[in-house]
Amino acid sequence: MKKTAETSTPLLTEIAERWSPRAYDNTYELSKAELTAVLEAGRWAPSANNLQPWRFSVVTRGEELHTAIIEQAMSGFNAAWVPNASHVIFISVPAVNQDGNPYPIAWFDAGLASQNMIVQAQALGLATHPISGYNHEVVTKLLGLEQDRNSIAAVVLGKQGDMSGLPAPAQEREVAPRTRLSLDEIVLHGLN
Repeated sequence: MKKTAETSTPLLTEIAERWSPRAYDNTYELSKAELTAVLEAGRWAPSANNLQPWRFSVVTRGEELHTAIIEQAMSGFNAAWVPNASHVIFISVPAVNQDGNPYPIAWFDAGLASQNMIVQAQALGLATHPISGYNHEVVTKLLGLEQDRNSIAAVVLGKQGDMSGLPAPAQEREVAPRTRLSLDEIVLHGLN
């Protein structure tokens, strides 16, 4: 299913066609080349002072860690569809910078890395869905992240599948039109 965005000006196809499905093909396994390309795209994201604070933890469907995370950490709605995706890439950042001060820009940098991965996946014909609806503390512990590094979000990754196996509310979201606020609503200065 395609849900191409209606934009005020042409965009890159990968951006205009990207959306976040919940229906994943539970038989599709990403190749090592596909997974490497997605991670490499994240690696080459810009970051403040080139510090690259993000770390990626790749969890593969069928592995013991995947099962533990699904059973112990996924929120109700996400628990219904995330298990079908080939992989979940958890993104973590440090709470403090090298000087021991709060590190809020790390979240922005991790967002840039995530977006790079999402656009690369789209270019490869893969589907992604960024999520934060899980128990971050449990995931941080299950992943064995170092002290002061926390899981902040994840990118669900795989091949789009048939939505008939989704619960009714998820099916409704799957077919709902894509919407965004207009540029007039989000650009506070400078578009005139």
